[in-house]
Amino acid sequence: MYLKLRQDAHILQEIQVPMIYGVGLNYLEHAQEMKSARPAEPVIFLKPPASILPDGGVITPPACSQEIHYETELVVALAENCRHLSPQDAQGVILGYGIGLDMTLRDLQAKAKAQGKPWAIAKGFATSAPLSELVPAHQVQDPQALRFELRVNGELRQQGHAAQMLFSIPELISYLSGIFELQRGDLIYTGTPAGVGPVQDGDLLSAELLGHCKLQVSVSLQNS
Repeated sequence: MYLKLRQDAHILQEIQVPMIYGVGLNYLEHAQEMKSARPAEPVIFLKPPASILPDGGVITPPACSQEIHYETELVVALAENCRHLSPQDAQGVILGYGIGLDMTLRDLQAKAKAQGKPWAIAKGFATSAPLSELVPAHQVQDPQALRFELRVNGELRQQGHAAQMLFSIPELISYLSGIFELQRGDLIYTGTPAGVGPVQDGDLLSAELLGHCKLQVSVSLQNS
């Protein structure tokens, strides 16, 4: 699967995505609404690249779940392979920023948590990673000032601010690079703020990284 990097109004570059790293509980109010303790270190899970759904697509969750939730997230793409980066060096390996949705089968995730099992099905199903085109990193003067929001059928549901992350973008990249062999094109879904909730058949989800890029997808539960 590929991400799309918008260079200017006329040039769109496609870059292969080796892996998607998700970050859980990275906003305090979201941790509280999930009745979870503030994490002492980043909570990491994986989503397969094939779960990416481009702007304008249709979310089609599997029939095994009856409770599908949206989670709106600032997404970071990496520009190069790297390992063992310090937070100070991490900013230099960012390719671009976008807005994404970490769609979650909440009932299956809750069951997996209760049984101490992985979240792979709940987080990694096909179409679970809607993603906008990305804006190049050099066009973002202050990543900590990035803000984003989600509207469902025109109603505001979530608002986020990068400065409110428990673990900043450089800290996340540094942490991941100390464990994984990060690669060019890898995506980091950096966590969702409070306000997550369920979707219904026919819902229209419109997310925006304010001032930079937008994402619009719909929901079909016909196969569920």
